[in-house]
Amino acid sequence: MKAVSQSPGDTCIGAGDTDLADVVRFHGHMCPGLAIGYRAARIIMERLGSFRAEDEELVAIVENDSCSVDAVQWITGCTFGKGNFVFRDYGKQVFTVALRPSGRALRVALKRREFRIGEPPHEDREARIQWLLTAPEDLLFHVEEIHLTLPDVAQIRDSSVCDRCGEESMVTRVVHAGPRTLCIPCSKLADQQ
Repeated sequence: MKAVSQSPGDTCIGAGDTDLADVVRFHGHMCPGLAIGYRAARIIMERLGSFRAEDEELVAIVENDSCSVDAVQWITGCTFGKGNFVFRDYGKQVFTVALRPSGRALRVALKRREFRIGEPPHEDREARIQWLLTAPEDLLFHVEEIHLTLPDVAQIRDSSVCDRCGEESMVTRVVHAGPRTLCIPCSKLADQQ
């Protein structure tokens, strides 16, 4: 993969690879984090032999909330709205994608910096992006196939009206406080009073 600059600060992959250009448009800018997520997602999808999810055929589990997860979301087609994009707030550059219903999954973890031999310093942003896009996979990531028990497919639930604020919440997310039905934020306010 050869990155080319389309305009100052806008690194993009060459004309043969529209995925990265699409990812950059989706995210809004090119950055090292996006390059990490892009490479991780491409590795996963290629090794699983999978295509972008139209529905819930895939489940993505991300362990951070950085720029990288936008690339994972775009490449895999997994989204919060479809219920097949799971966020675990561990602060780790780790990405897992599983096939439904087999549970076969690939977990990709960014290696510690001292193992990423040849990576340019953070200050050299463009060179670092280029390196992250082109470095050998084994310098960047630890990749392992795992087997997961996946959450059930997303279900549409009825709504219940909060007795305090009057807004609707899914019945599976309301709190019953005595005779009152409260949404989660109102139940927390009630606990503080």
